[in-house]
Amino acid sequence: MLKKQYLKSKPVCKVTFTLPKKAIETNSEIRVLGDFNNWSWEEGAVMKSTKVEYKAIVELTAGQNYEFRYVAADGAWENDWAADAYVPSPYAGIDNSVVKVEPIVIAKKGKGEAAPISKAK
Repeated sequence: MLKKQYLKSKPVCKVTFTLPKKAIETNSEIRVLGDFNNWSWEEGAVMKSTKVEYKAIVELTAGQNYEFRYVAADGAWENDWAADAYVPSPYAGIDNSVVKVEPIVIAKKGKGEAAPISKAK
């Protein structure tokens, strides 16, 4: 599951990635890998374990779509069951999950004052 929180102070979105424990049966560490961290285990966002799920928060630049997947240290891969979309990966028969981060705009109120940042429609 993906939860998005757009920041008012800069053009980024805090995305909370959540994976149910039943999706990946492992006792090893789980990380989020994707376009935003070069699909690198070393740069991957470490997911914290709760009783029922794994969670990680990543700040992503607004106005882009990002491909990603969850991976365990033992090599098990899993998609997000509630991703915004799915696209074919370079590997036959395997899709990547997609998170869509909407662009944000700063509306001018008048005489140089900026209104709060909001998602573009």
